[in-house]
Amino acid sequence: MTHPESDLPGRPAERAPDERTGGCADPAVGLLLTISEAVVLAVLLIWLGLRGLGRSHAPVDSGAPSTSGAGAETDWVPTIAFGVLALVVVVLATVLLRDRWYWAGGIQVLVAVALCTLTLTSAFQADVAAPPAPAWNSPPCRSGGDSEECARSGG
Repeated sequence: MTHPESDLPGRPAERAPDERTGGCADPAVGLLLTISEAVVLAVLLIWLGLRGLGRSHAPVDSGAPSTSGAGAETDWVPTIAFGVLALVVVVLATVLLRDRWYWAGGIQVLVAVALCTLTLTSAFQADVAAPPAPAWNSPPCRSGGDSEECARSGG
């Protein structure tokens, strides 16, 4: 007769609830990952800042055809960059939590929430910062009348 506590063949070995795979290294891995992500974020912010400086000093008419008829275009590169970094951190947090690294995974969840907030903020700022495109480019009024007269005549 077998006891129910014994390991039966074909049955997977169960871990004790107190047994953790990370141990003391779990918080250290979380801290190390957070520091490395902060370094990546700092490099990303420096790159985006230098890119913005380069765009602000670029000539208005560089000869390159514009992708849209409007003069100002929305810059989605910061939103995409922050989104990719947030996605990497979400995947890391998922892997860590599935492998029972609870401290490191929890820290990564907090970092992922902060990066997702940064991504959404940059998306809304990019959308608000873009001036609306002009609906109609009217030629200058040459009749000598006031602005209402020119608006009514269409010319």
